[in-house]
Order: sequence, then C-alpha cells, then structure tokens
Amino acid sequence: MSVSQKCQYALRALFELAKRDTEIPTAMSQIAEAQVIPPKFLELILSELRQGGFVESRRGRGGGYVLRDRPEELTVGMIIRFVDGPVAPVKCVAGDSPSDTMCVLYANCAFVDMWSRARDAVASVYDNTTFQDLVDRERMGAEAKANMYCI
Repeated sequence: MSVSQKCQYALRALFELAKRDTEIPTAMSQIAEAQVIPPKFLELILSELRQGGFVESRRGRGGGYVLRDRPEELTVGMIIRFVDGPVAPVKCVAGDSPSDTMCVLYANCAFVDMWSRARDAVASVYDNTTFQDLVDRERMGAEAKANMYCI
C-alpha cells in the first residue's frame, strides 16, 4: 500500500498544527511554508480535514486552523484511512468481510493469510502512532543534534 501525496500533505499539515499551541490558530500560509505544501492544494486538504472533524477553522484577524482533538488522541491511521481509504496491500483484504472482494479464489487462496498479516502489521504501526508521538520524536531529534555540538 502506498500513501498518496495528498495523504502525505494532510499528515504534514496536521503534524504542523500538533507542534503548535492547540488554542492559537495557525494561518494556512504558515502551514504551507513550514511543511512545503502547495497552498492551493493545502486549502482543499484542510477543507476536507475540517469536514472530517479533524481541524477547526477560525475566521477573522488572527484566524487559521487548530486541531479539533489533542495530538495524543489523533493517530496517523485515522488520517490515512480518511484520506486514502483502507490500509491494505491488496483489495481482497481491504474490506470487513470476504464478500467485499471480487476475487473468485479468495476461499482457497494461499496468499490471503500473508496479505492479512501484512495489512495488520502496517495498520498497527499507523494506529499506534499519534501526532504527539511524532512531535516528541522531532523534539528528541532536535535535542540530540543540539547536544552533539555542545562541548
């Protein structure tokens, strides 16, 4: 399964919001600049994320976007599924039941168990990674770099 460019931009936009104060709106232009996202595309993505209940927009002077929930409550898996759909390497294991597949070999397929395990492993990583985890990892990385140069 490949994560689309649109989904990567959505993840980066939410990451940028997670790094900032959750009460102070961040202008779309600041998100676009910080995460190198084309502004027009970001506008569409933020609109979808707002409709999906992941961000709130605030109008007027000092307006912008804020996360709707705390970063520790928002997982990467939630966003990937919202933007790209099911997390699965092949269609036959993407749905909730075998009837969701069009494959006539499903019942006797030697690959189904492997595909299911791959799906579950990837989904576990996405579902167990919160935006707070990502913020914390970035901060630890920055601190480690800063400590490298201290003598």
